[in-house]
Amino acid sequence: MNPESLPSPCINVCKMDAAGRFCLGCARRIDEIAGWGQASEARKREIWQQLPARRAALGLKPVALPEGL
Repeated sequence: MNPESLPSPCINVCKMDAAGRFCLGCARRIDEIAGWGQASEARKREIWQQLPARRAALGLKPVALPEGL
């Protein structure tokens, strides 16, 4: 992995919320999960920056953001 590449937010708890909108593990949408490997670093950064608010809205525990975000 490129040292500058942002890691996936996946925490191996792959279950969608009742509405089918967000993963209850990583708080990403299904399109974000499916497209992660092809996403630009800028897009990955955008997704990571949205996760704290999503996790809070879903009642999930906060997770540490990668260094530099």
